[in-house]
Amino acid sequence: MNSGVLWVFCLLVVSIVIFQGVVFMRSAFQVKEAVGMTDREARSAMKTGAIAAIGPALGNIIIAVSLMTLIGNPLTMMRSAIIGSSATESLGAQMASTAYGTELGSANFGAEAFTTIAWTLCIGGTGWLIVTFFFTKSLGSFQKKITARKNGTKKMVIISTAAMLGAFGYFAANEAVKSSGHTLVIMTSIIITIGTLLLANKLQMNWLKEWALGFAIIGGLTVGYFIG
Repeated sequence: MNSGVLWVFCLLVVSIVIFQGVVFMRSAFQVKEAVGMTDREARSAMKTGAIAAIGPALGNIIIAVSLMTLIGNPLTMMRSAIIGSSATESLGAQMASTAYGTELGSANFGAEAFTTIAWTLCIGGTGWLIVTFFFTKSLGSFQKKITARKNGTKKMVIISTAAMLGAFGYFAANEAVKSSGHTLVIMTSIIITIGTLLLANKLQMNWLKEWALGFAIIGGLTVGYFIG
């Protein structure tokens, strides 16, 4: 999972992502005059954006560290760089391992299972790119039509939240029925997640929401360690 060849290919993909980031930053700075911004304002905006990204990035790192122990460093780095969400990749890795007939970190987790996960994550990421390329404009128009209606914005939030709850709830339910210990770990993670989100709303710290899953993982692992 941490072979030199895999590192080379993963670093090539990550370098493309870094190149894209540099191009986007340069393009944004070049059009500053078109939106009425001075050089000082544009630089200040970039600094503000960079600082604001630290919180969500650290929250993502916590999840990525736990994923590294399961699928290796290079694949975790590559997938997180492309998708930008270690939580999504964790869910994809779990789905792939379950479909193969094993579990992440289990004794029978071999090269074939790892290959299945790698292909699943890469093919899954391809879907994101295809949809973005062909349907971004039409989906934007669709979203505007919905949000323009009465309570449209709230409906969009409910729909997206329901989709995520269904996805994570499906896998959580499969683990909860294994034992009371599994159920306790899941309940602990749920309580930590809800508490973090409520605290973020109360303090008006949106970046703290990105830490919710990371805190939930740490809390769940801690409880699992002591009751295991």
